[in-house]
Amino acid sequence: MADLVEKLKELGFNTYEAKVYIALLKKYPASGYEVSKFAEIPQARTYDTLKVLENKGIVATSGTKPIVYTPIKPKQLLNGYQKKVNSTINYLEKHLPEVKYDYIEPVITINGKEKIENKIKEVIQNAKREIYIEIWSQDFKIYEQDLLDAYNRNVEIRIVGYDNFTPRFGQVFQHAFARDIEMSLGGRMIILTADDSEGIIGKVSSIKEDINDKNIIWTKNNGIVFIIKEFIVHDMYLIDVEENLVEQMKYIYGKGFKRLKDKVLGANPTYIIH
Repeated sequence: MADLVEKLKELGFNTYEAKVYIALLKKYPASGYEVSKFAEIPQARTYDTLKVLENKGIVATSGTKPIVYTPIKPKQLLNGYQKKVNSTINYLEKHLPEVKYDYIEPVITINGKEKIENKIKEVIQNAKREIYIEIWSQDFKIYEQDLLDAYNRNVEIRIVGYDNFTPRFGQVFQHAFARDIEMSLGGRMIILTADDSEGIIGKVSSIKEDINDKNIIWTKNNGIVFIIKEFIVHDMYLIDVEENLVEQMKYIYGKGFKRLKDKVLGANPTYIIH
């Protein structure tokens, strides 16, 4: 009986209600006195509990004197609760997802070589449509197989490659002055977006070999993913333009875009940027 009481409590019964209902199933119709005796609870609490169960439609009264009580059948009781639970679940399935519309996806910082590599591999492996990535040759080797697997499942791969490497797949834009950029940044970066839904940007190596100087941020925040992809796309634009208009670009902006950098950053910038 104790187990039945506990299970009925999981449906919303309190202890007295569960004991009264079980007592009535043992013998009905029954008077309040008889129910109190079978349920082994105080008589005053028995009448209060019977009234509650009557209001819930779980117990019916005879309308005679003395009043006797009859429980609804277990199948009827359980069918009623099942319909209520199903109705609640259906409502929650429909409306709970709507709550996410006000949810702001966080930006997560990831530290540590193994954790960084695992997260980058995870994003690549989960891609279904496209990957945009900026990466150095040393780091490309770590993710080459995962990128190739993505390419083989028809994911479009577009790469900005630093340090002059030539992948066997995807579309590649070779970024010049990789060593100079690595020195100016104090290490090698990786920039990655997948399916316009996930983004990664950060430093995967440090010239200082300082563990605190190597971390990436990962996010599913649409606004930030958009900005990361825009950064990659604009690098691709500039690389392609420069490759096709080498002499014109050098004449207008100087070697390595020096005049353009001076124009944007000033002749003596407070920080170095490629």
